Amino acid sequence: MTIDSAPIPVTLRWAVRLLWAEAVVVGLIAVWLIWADLTATTTDLLSAVLVTVFAVGAAVVLWALGRALLRRRAGARAPAIVLQLMLLPIGWFMIQGGLGWLGVPLMALGLGVAWLLVSPPTTRALGFE
Repeated sequence: MTIDSAPIPVTLRWAVRLLWAEAVVVGLIAVWLIWADLTATTTDLLSAVLVTVFAVGAAVVLWALGRALLRRRAGARAPAIVLQLMLLPIGWFMIQGGLGWLGVPLMALGLGVAWLLVSPPTTRALGFE
């Protein structure tokens, strides 16, 4: 896809902002995991490193998808939507575990960003119409 000279629609700008906000939050969690890995008295080293690497990777991927969408790369939309839909089962299990105060907003965030990514202005800006 070529970059259009038309202004970026509000829906796409908000989707990118929210993806970047998610990247920052996951990045902060990754920093906390690194600190926890380094200060733990006993740990399963392989599991600790894998969870930490996963968190770092998720933050990088969310940031990169936001950047690609800002540059109107149509191929970034589907992976971004998949990551947002993954928040639904995570939120559901949080609700089941008694963390409804966190699970409900997480599910709403996932649905909201997914909606922003499939909204008509975003679809047009990414060249799908």
